[in-house]
Parts: sequence; C-alpha cells; structure tokens
Amino acid sequence: MISRIDLRGDALPEGPALRDLLPRADFDVAAALEKVRPICEDVHHRGDAALIDFAERFDGVKLDRVRVPAAAIRRALEELDPAVRAALEESVRRARLVHREQRRTTHTTQVVPGGTVTEKWVPVDRVGLYAPGGRAVYPSSVIMNVVPAQEAGVPSLALASPAQADFGGLPHPTILAACALLGVDEVYAAGGATAVAMFAYGTESCPPAPMVTGPGNIWVAAAKRYFTGRIGIDAEAGPTEIAILADSTADPVHVASDLISQAEHDPLAAAVLVTDSAELADAVEKELEPQVRASRHIDDRIVPALSGRQSAIVLVDGVEEGLRVVDAYGAEHLEIQTADAAALADRVRNAGAVFVGPWSPVSLGDYAAGSNHVLPTGGCACHSSGLSVQSFLRGIHIVDYTEDALAEVAHHVVTLAEAEDLPAHGAAIKARFGWKVPEDK
Repeated sequence: MISRIDLRGDALPEGPALRDLLPRADFDVAAALEKVRPICEDVHHRGDAALIDFAERFDGVKLDRVRVPAAAIRRALEELDPAVRAALEESVRRARLVHREQRRTTHTTQVVPGGTVTEKWVPVDRVGLYAPGGRAVYPSSVIMNVVPAQEAGVPSLALASPAQADFGGLPHPTILAACALLGVDEVYAAGGATAVAMFAYGTESCPPAPMVTGPGNIWVAAAKRYFTGRIGIDAEAGPTEIAILADSTADPVHVASDLISQAEHDPLAAAVLVTDSAELADAVEKELEPQVRASRHIDDRIVPALSGRQSAIVLVDGVEEGLRVVDAYGAEHLEIQTADAAALADRVRNAGAVFVGPWSPVSLGDYAAGSNHVLPTGGCACHSSGLSVQSFLRGIHIVDYTEDALAEVAHHVVTLAEAEDLPAHGAAIKARFGWKVPEDK
C-alpha cells in the first residue's frame, strides 16, 4: 500500500540532492496557470455574470446572485448542530488566545539625538478569504483565516466558498455558520479560480481586495500565481502533507492513524514516515491495512494517497539522519514521535508546524490546538511561514530627523550618493544647507 525508500548505509547527500530523493506529489501550477487565465479574464470583463456562468459550469448550480443573503448566514447558525457549534466556539477561543499574542506594537528607535525611526504596523485594508468546498467541508479553514485577520485589525473581510447544489446554490451551511459565529456577513458563493479573480478584480457585488488568503486546489494556487503583483497572497498551497519522524518508541497504531488522517484529505495528499526502526516500519505497514479498511474515504482518497509517489516509509540509520531528512523535506505538518521528541522538535529548522510526542497529533492542530493550520506545502517551509497575524500587517518606517541630526550625517549621504553615481540624491541634501554640506562633527 505504501512504498519504501531505503537511505541507510551510504552517507546522506546535501541540499537539493537529498530533497530529490524524497517523495513529492506532482503539482504543476504552471500548466494550470494557462487554464485559469481565460477564467480570470472573463471574471474581469463580465463580473458577476461570469461568476454565475462558472457556478453553473463547475458546480452545477444556477445562481440568481453571488452574494449570500444575510438571512441565510444567520439561519445556518440557528440550525447548526449544538455539538458542532460548541466545537467551533472552542476552536475560535483557542485560536484567539494564540493569535492575540502575535500582535505587534509600534516601536521607536533613537538613532542619534534628534533622529528617530519609528516602525508602525498597519493592517491591510481588505482581505478576501477562501474556504474550500470540494471533497470535504472546512469550517475550520474559516476560523484559521478569519481569526488572525481580525486580530490584526483588518477592517474589511469577505469570504468565498463554492456554491453547493445540495444547498440551493449556497456554500455549505457549516461554512456559513462559522462565518456567523465570527461576525463575517460578507460571503460569496464562488469557488476556485473564479473566487480569487472576484477578489482581485472586484465585481458589481464584490469590491476588490488587495490580499487573498486561504487553502484550495491547484486552480486556486494557479489563480494566486496569476495575480502576483496585483494582490498579496498567503501562499500557493499545494497538496497537504504529513511527515512523521519516529523511532522504536513510537506506537505503530498512532503512526498509522496519523498517516491515514492526512491521506483522507485528497488523493494527492502526502504521508511520509521517516524512521530508523525497521521493526516500526513493518508494524506500521501491518497496521495500515485494518485501519484503512475501517475508514470511510478508502478508494477515492486514502488508498490513492498512500500508494502514490508522494507517500513513503523512509528508512534511515539513526534519528540524527532522520532529522536531516525531515529538514530537507520541509513538511507542512511534522510529527516527532521519538524518545526525545521535545529536544528534537527544538532543533527542527524547516516545517510549517511541529507536533511533539504522541499526544499532539496533527488532527489537534487542524481544529483545536490554537495554532494555525494554513501552512506552507511542497517544501516551502524552508522559506515561508504559516498564516498568522503578521500575514495581514505591513511594517511602515517613519523617519523623523531634525536639522542638526541631518547635518551630522549629511556628508556621508552625499558621499554614498556620489559613489552610486546619483548626484541628485546628494544635491537634495546640499540644498538644505545652502549647497555646502557641514563637516563631520
């Protein structure tokens, strides 16, 4: 069901050579880009009419309008299963606790007497948030996008999720209920690339947004790439992935269940176990079969994901070698199930989020750890972070110098301007001192 990669014996290569040995899903955003281009431009030129046509084409729904009525959002919360509501409320509470601590404050540095640089943090003016609605329903993604944006102080939030034929052309009612819980009343029935284009260009019913965040399929990722430079994004999210670094102390039942939990997202989902214990590898393989049989989404998601080229059991000589492998892999989710899990977790350099020990599974982080589950995929954790309050803030420097403070450094500015062959830069300094730069004091 799952392949093996044996990296024992020979010394592990460095850098890209090691990354190339590790499993990864095929995810060609460049090819998808050409397919979303005409879709995005149609939304640009025809606005809501194009969104309505695409909802009928892709979702099998004939919409009267794209924006979801406020009454439908309220009704979804009123009709929500009380147990689901309680779980969502607890998820929101914990997410707020963590994200509120991420707020940044204005800070002023006195460089010299009379010369200061202040860094202030300003939220983006408006954000378009995307909640997927394909193989599964993700009210948790509503929480993970909305909470950090609200804690950052973003004044205008809008959310899009695909129209659902089973619900009269509205997004899934649990998505709408999550919006109601969070106070988001601007919601659109739009999915995939059309939703990103709606936010990027704006339509008759939806004002444009300078930033779009939220996970999605390859069409969402391609649309985000298409609008690079026009809008800010969180990331081009690829297929979800888990890596588990485990030794002989790990429980194969736990390991197998965590691999399966990630595989049920999508047939391209990646499930990777890195271990120095052949006995654990054997036990996990043996445990996968009965657990998969007991699962729900077997043939359409779990089996294709576990048997795909993106998933594998990787055998290494020791935990140190395993740490090098998971750092090279840069997993979206990394579990550490070893005898010294906390110490190893502290040494991890590349991961979207790290889950320490047997009682911190990825499923906890998906819903109720308080952490954010919108994380970098495809190895992007080596240079990118997950969604946070900072994602929605811009740092602005405010420079405030007196005449004396400028005079003190003026000759250095003129010297550097002339060294770069930009004499007008120096002239702008000289003009303030009667074309004679003061000597160094």
